[in-house]
Amino acid sequence: MDIIKQLASELQIRKEQAEAAVQLIDEGNTIPFIARYRKEATGALGDEVLRNLHERLLYLRNLEEKKAQVLQTIEEQGKLTPELRARITEAVTLVAVDDLYRPYRPKKRTRAMIAKEKGLEPLANIILLQKTARSVEEEAASYVDAEKGVENVQQAIAGASDIIAEQVADRSDYRKSIREWTMKEGWLAVRAKDEKEESVYEMYYDFREPLSKMTGYRVLAINRGEKEKYLTVKVEAPEPQILHALCKTMIHDENGPMAAVLKDAIVDGYNRLIAPAIERDIRNELTEKAQSGAITVFGKNLKQLLMQPPIKGQTVLGWDPAFRTGCKLAVVDATGKVLDTVVVYPTAPQFKVEEAKKTVHNLIKKYHITLISVGNGTASRESEQVITELLKEIPEKVSYVIVNEAGASVYSASKLATEEFPEFDVGQRSAASIARRLQDPLAELVKIEPKAIGVGQYQHDMNQKKLEETLHGVVEDCVNKVGVDLNTASFSLLSYISGISKTVAKNIVAYREANGSFHSREELKKVPKLGPKAFLQCAGFLRIPDGDNPLDNTGVHPESYEAADRLLSTMGYEKGQLGAGGSCHLKNQITDMETLAGELHIGALTLQDIVDELEKPGRDPRNDMPKPILRTDVLEMKDLKEGMVLKGTVRNVIDFGAFVDIGVHQDGLVHISQMSDKYIRHPLEVVSVGDIVDVQVLSVDVKKKRIQLTMKIK
Repeated sequence: MDIIKQLASELQIRKEQAEAAVQLIDEGNTIPFIARYRKEATGALGDEVLRNLHERLLYLRNLEEKKAQVLQTIEEQGKLTPELRARITEAVTLVAVDDLYRPYRPKKRTRAMIAKEKGLEPLANIILLQKTARSVEEEAASYVDAEKGVENVQQAIAGASDIIAEQVADRSDYRKSIREWTMKEGWLAVRAKDEKEESVYEMYYDFREPLSKMTGYRVLAINRGEKEKYLTVKVEAPEPQILHALCKTMIHDENGPMAAVLKDAIVDGYNRLIAPAIERDIRNELTEKAQSGAITVFGKNLKQLLMQPPIKGQTVLGWDPAFRTGCKLAVVDATGKVLDTVVVYPTAPQFKVEEAKKTVHNLIKKYHITLISVGNGTASRESEQVITELLKEIPEKVSYVIVNEAGASVYSASKLATEEFPEFDVGQRSAASIARRLQDPLAELVKIEPKAIGVGQYQHDMNQKKLEETLHGVVEDCVNKVGVDLNTASFSLLSYISGISKTVAKNIVAYREANGSFHSREELKKVPKLGPKAFLQCAGFLRIPDGDNPLDNTGVHPESYEAADRLLSTMGYEKGQLGAGGSCHLKNQITDMETLAGELHIGALTLQDIVDELEKPGRDPRNDMPKPILRTDVLEMKDLKEGMVLKGTVRNVIDFGAFVDIGVHQDGLVHISQMSDKYIRHPLEVVSVGDIVDVQVLSVDVKKKRIQLTMKIK
């Protein structure tokens, strides 16, 4: 297989693009580095395409290795024909290779093997060939041999039938056709183990749907219901049609003496050997497809969450709500430093509301707090009520935001949090995290295991290795797209930077603590274990706002500094203008990008990136994202009325809709059918996590805590 050609075809890119990307990956370059600084080589392939290419590259190389192993094994058995070699070589999936290898794979002792040991294979061949005029019994009589364990004619026929059944099951072309046929015409049937037992899976207690129409979220829900022993699941294949086709293919004369025995063997081969394996294959295929789709959605949600704009320049009060143990509060200044922590008890069972209000007001006055970040967990609704009452009573102008606190408890109990806040308990750490994730979502959320952030669906049921790889890639892309301040970035943030391992990230922090702030990117080369290769990969993504060289605060890579200097000089600017937070208006002055790029001995794409960086040095791409809704009042579910139009924030996007925070404790669901007047395949075509949307209330079920919303506002 020509892997490069295959990649180009699958990803719909040019062959030379695929070739360049593979070469760069093989040289040890990271995806963010290739996407950002090797655009000329790849034709500006984006990080998403490059990651898909990398994933498929690994699969196809693994496939080629598998083919080589299979060919060698069959050749050692002396059974490799030119035709079989060609079929294995041309196979494009691991499943196809496995099907071809099946007859030659070492097996446990099967009924067919036992029959062959008894000398019944020639009889099986006679039945298969169907060229004798004698009856089966007559042919079988000569194979009766008590010493070999064949006591009578019936045992001989049964043994020969076992051999035929296995031969039918081992035919790769039959298995391929049956698998495709079942997938196209089959159904997934789901039943309840106990119809009287209440569960969240009740809609699947009597469920049947064509396999070809099964949606990913239903597959995952059914899988979980089966795992939790509420459901039984069965693949219903078009069995009569399959058996008819097999018999028509293998039986030459329906009235011949071998027809009846041959038919029974075919039926046995299908029911005993093929059907269970095909059912497993199809269930696995549905699951893999569903998981892959869910992981993709999870990744897109995570990206949107990480790329939410930071709220800069404000002192924030982080509020971790709780009942019995009290609400933990942490005051965090504009730089992320924790100034104070306290516990208040405005919720059950203490109900010390006035005391809590007084404490919070004192903190607001003392630290000039302008924003309260409230976690959306237990007692959030009750805490929100207290906060809104207080904001109406005090003269200071303060707003609040409800933030998704998913993962805050995971972080607060982690080794990282213990190292960061050794003097705090888990509640205080959690409150600090809730405040910080509003100030700089990316910097704070990278400290949390991605799957714990709570913007996915069935994440704990996924292939964990693939989930981790995908989510790590998303975080890596986000961190590198934004860039980080080399002098303030945490170990967690640094470890996601292109080319920086966890060891090197620790060494950067240690160097910073021992030697003070970095003054230039060049100084990075003094960090232990950060060699030339790592420097090449990471330098462009690390920022030094007040460094010796203003270019160190831009996305311009050091390898392009000379070109950037010549560009500024050509256009009549001085580099010092960048350091004062100013910008250079270059685009309007450049009439021919290609010619200028040639003069500067760089590619046109690289020149374009340099111009963009110099026009807006230190620009944060997150500033283009929707800002969070700042609230001063609260709604309750009972306040909601049908037809009410509200503004909300998209908290999570799943296959069948989106959950929107409208200011009550319970998020409302906008079903995919309520998102647009035109047909859409997936909610992500319309909304993303963090989007601010206008919604209308369709229905409210206070008892079940369900809110149905629509974006098709009348």
